[in-house]
Amino acid sequence: MATGLALHIGLNQVDPARYDGWDGTLNACENDAHDMERLARTAGFETTVLLTPDGTVDNVTAALGDAAARLGPGDILLLTYSGHGGQVGATGSDDEPDALDETLVLYDRQFLDDEVHRAFRAFADDVRIVALFDCCHSGSSIEIPGAAAAEGTPRHLPEFRRRQLDDRDRGFFEELRRSLAKDAPADGAGPDALLVSACQDNQVALDGDANGAFTAALLKVWDDGAFRGGYRDFHRAIQRRLPPTQSPNLYLTGTPAPDFLSQRPFTI
Repeated sequence: MATGLALHIGLNQVDPARYDGWDGTLNACENDAHDMERLARTAGFETTVLLTPDGTVDNVTAALGDAAARLGPGDILLLTYSGHGGQVGATGSDDEPDALDETLVLYDRQFLDDEVHRAFRAFADDVRIVALFDCCHSGSSIEIPGAAAAEGTPRHLPEFRRRQLDDRDRGFFEELRRSLAKDAPADGAGPDALLVSACQDNQVALDGDANGAFTAALLKVWDDGAFRGGYRDFHRAIQRRLPPTQSPNLYLTGTPAPDFLSQRPFTI
């Protein structure tokens, strides 16, 4: 019988001492993590939850490493993240056309998309990986006029803060990228994973009172397990529940098996 492990991360704040006084307060990210944990546990996953002060780079990396050590071919990892998304400058990068690396804004520092990919590459071949990110991935200054006031707080690192942190942390991230490049496969292949983020790069993911807009739509579509269909159907159904100002992005890295993509979501 296959094994399912799930890691749920929800950050309602970050450490202001690590972000030059910015605490990034949000309302619903911890709720998102709890609700996704309940969904996963009901589906048969063994779950781990990391909330605000525990959502550090070391804790996230350790939890993913532990999962990689336990899961083998045919098993499944579910990773959910609710919090701010951001970017850091990637000058000279040939894999980021906008010269910016997307990040998860963890409690103590930003976690590069390449760090996520490195963690995923540690998993055995044929482990199914599903990542659901309720955050902005653009980190840009683009905002929907009136959206924040009418519907919720955008879940992205503000542009002025991004530039400020870029200046401060440039040396650290340049050295980190050099380390990641040494670990990357020679052919540039990415891990086999299915990832869904809450919005497109020119949009913002909105926070809410109880859940983020993306997580709220996901839970309604899932309907306590009544949903039938594959991951692409699931993505389209979530998309239909959100306004056109927030369209979730489904993308694949590597070459996930077609039969995995056609499975009912959260199938172990």
